[in-house]
Amino acid sequence: MHGTIESEAKLDALRARATSLPLEQFDPGDPELFRTDTFWPYFDRLRREDPVHYCRDSMFGPYWSVTRYNDIMEIETNHAVFSSASALGGITIRDIDPDLRRESFIAMDPPRHAAQRKTVAPMFTPTHLDNLALNIRKRSAECLDNLPRGEVFDWVDRVSIELTTQMLAVLFDFPWEGRRKLTRWSDIATTIPGPDGLVATEDARQAELTECAGYFARLWKERIAQPPKSDLLSMMAHGAATRDMDAKNFLGNLVLLIVGGNDTTRNTMSGSIYALSQHPDQYRKLRDNPGLLDSFVPEVIRWQTPLAHMRRTALADFEFRGKQIKKGDKVVMWYVSGNRDEEAIEKPYDFIIDRARPRTHLSFGFGIHRCVGLRLAELQLKIIWEEILKRFDHIDVVGEPKRVYSSFVKGLETLPVKIAA
Repeated sequence: MHGTIESEAKLDALRARATSLPLEQFDPGDPELFRTDTFWPYFDRLRREDPVHYCRDSMFGPYWSVTRYNDIMEIETNHAVFSSASALGGITIRDIDPDLRRESFIAMDPPRHAAQRKTVAPMFTPTHLDNLALNIRKRSAECLDNLPRGEVFDWVDRVSIELTTQMLAVLFDFPWEGRRKLTRWSDIATTIPGPDGLVATEDARQAELTECAGYFARLWKERIAQPPKSDLLSMMAHGAATRDMDAKNFLGNLVLLIVGGNDTTRNTMSGSIYALSQHPDQYRKLRDNPGLLDSFVPEVIRWQTPLAHMRRTALADFEFRGKQIKKGDKVVMWYVSGNRDEEAIEKPYDFIIDRARPRTHLSFGFGIHRCVGLRLAELQLKIIWEEILKRFDHIDVVGEPKRVYSSFVKGLETLPVKIAA
C-alpha cells in the first residue's frame, strides 16, 4: 500500500521543512506541495501562528492566505470589499492575462451574479434531481458491473471520470460518443502549462479552450432553434440573463459548469475509495450499516476538499485580523485549511463517517457563491456507494495515488485498485 522507505523519508523531509522554515518564506500555494501531499503542516502552522499570512513572492505573485474556517466565511460574505470579478483576476490564485479573462457567474459580483446563476438553478431542484437519480443509478450499475475482478485497474479512469463525464453529457445533452472531450476541456481549463503538464504552453491551452467554445457554439445554435428543453445549454440559450452573453462570458460559464460538474464529483469519488482504504475501521462501519451513507457523503467531501481554494481581490484598503490588506491585493481563502480547523471541526484530521455535524465544511464554498450543484454532487456520491455496497465486499487500494499538480484542483490523477475475484 505505501511507497518505498526512500519515498517515505523524502516526504518526511518535505513535511519537516514546514516546521523549520521562517513564516515570511511560506508559499502555501506552491502546486508541488499539493502534488506531493505535503502541504498540511504549512496550513497547520499558519492557522496557529499567522492565520492571515502574506506571501511576497511566488510563481503566482504576491498573495494573502486566509486559513481559519470562520475567517474564510467572513471574507466569503464581504462582497463590498472582496470581489470575485474576472476583470480583477477572478477566483483562482493564478492570474490570467487580462485579454484572456472570461466572465462566469462565479466570477461576478452582485447583482449580476444572481441573474445568471438563477438561469441554471432549475437543473438542481429536488424534482429534477429525482429524475436524474434514476439515470445516475442505471449508469452507476452498468459501470460497476463492467469492472474487472482479480486484476489491478485505475479507479479514476474506469469509474470516477467515466461516471462524471456521463453525467455532464446528460446535463448538457452533449453528443454521447464525444463525452470524454468534456473531461479533457475540464482538465485543460485548470491545468498549469509546462513540461510536465497536459499542455506545454499557455497558447496550447487557449487553443483547446477555443476548440471547446467552437464546439459548444454549434450546439448553442441548435438549442436556440429548438423549443426550450431541460438541459443546461438550452436553459442558458433561452434564459433572459444568458441568451445574449458575449463570447467570453459564454465560454466562462461553460468552463465553470464543466469544471464544477467534473472535478468536484470526480475527485470526491476517487477520494472516497482512498479515504476508506486509509481508515479500514470506517469501511467496516459503512459495510455493517449502509444507512450511514447520509453522513459519509458530506464527510468525504470535507475530507477530500476537491477545490483547495477560492480567491478574491480587495476593492479597498481593509484591516483584517490586524493585517493591512491593500486595494488590489489578492486574497486566497484556503478551503482545504478551513476544513482542518480544530476550532471549527472536532478532530478534523480524523475521517469519521458518522460525524454529528458532517455538513460543517467549506468544500462547496459559502454564501452566494456556494456551489449551485452541491446536491447533485452529493446525490451522485451516495448512489455510487449504494451500488458499490450491493456488489463488492471490499475494494483494495494497491498503490499510492498520483496527485494533480495544482493548488486549485485537489484531485487524484490515478488510483490503482483491485476487486477480489
